[in-house]
Amino acid sequence: MMKKLTAILLVLVLALSSLTGCKSSTDTAQESTGSGDKELVPMTIAFCTWAGYAPVFIAKELGCFEEAGYDVTVEIMEDESTYGAAFVSNSIQALGQVLDRDIIQYAAGAPEQYVCTMDCSTGGDGLIATADIQTMDDLAGKKVALDKSATSYFFFLQALADSNITEDQIEIVEMGNDAAGEAFLAGNVDAAVTWEPALSNCSEREGGHVLVSSADYPKAIIDVLTVNSNFAKDHPDVYEKLADCWNKAVAYLNENFDEGCEIMAEGLDLEVDEVKAECEGITFYGEEENAEFNNPDTEENVVDIANLAASFWVEKELMDTNDLTGFFPTIEE
Repeated sequence: MMKKLTAILLVLVLALSSLTGCKSSTDTAQESTGSGDKELVPMTIAFCTWAGYAPVFIAKELGCFEEAGYDVTVEIMEDESTYGAAFVSNSIQALGQVLDRDIIQYAAGAPEQYVCTMDCSTGGDGLIATADIQTMDDLAGKKVALDKSATSYFFFLQALADSNITEDQIEIVEMGNDAAGEAFLAGNVDAAVTWEPALSNCSEREGGHVLVSSADYPKAIIDVLTVNSNFAKDHPDVYEKLADCWNKAVAYLNENFDEGCEIMAEGLDLEVDEVKAECEGITFYGEEENAEFNNPDTEENVVDIANLAASFWVEKELMDTNDLTGFFPTIEE
């Protein structure tokens, strides 16, 4: 009850300030129509339990979506294999997910298009290893646990590209990220590509340490917001409005971190301390960051990163084509 009261008070304060520009949901419903009788457009936004996506809950709590004309339902969907099908069936209209998985789905025919970048992992993912492994070259002949169907594999391949060895010289043991961390701590593998809390706990195994993390490759694991392109045909302003709602939520989080984490924790059904710990390895992209990252003249912009990922996945035969034409509608214009 105290958390809800705090959130309501925050909304009232915000409505009187110019911090984010969002209004209360009552005012929004009336002002968006002029007469107050126009219905909000239903929209479902899905993503898994990860703090990088959770500012969506802030945008919803502050009434940003309603001000934009949308009645948003947030759905936690843990199985990323269902995302593409959810777009095809129109059961979701927007999605928070890692960029390289989005382009795999897009290449396979999923009707999704880029809206904005949500965050990048800057330390929340990494490769943990035993004491005798001090460089990527030392992985030759070693057992490395990782998930070849996940973005962690893309991160691993980028780190490996900077070494003097190839993937063929490593014994890959395929398993999910959580299982990989557990396998390392149990002594079953020499190294593992994993995430928190395994990264922080790797020293529980004698000599265990983080060999390389996403802090060393800050654009390897990027989360983006995409929209159902069929839905966007009927609502062409959705790109701008969703991006605006996201940017306002990030601005609020930057100015009100503790309160923002409370809202995100409630939405994700996690403890506030868990969300704060995840945020330590996350860099959120707001209006300024998106303006730079979406600029075609910026070195290593979002399109460059997507094309790099596409080349990786075509090489690994997870994609048949690296043609991403149409995926970035607002950038390609």
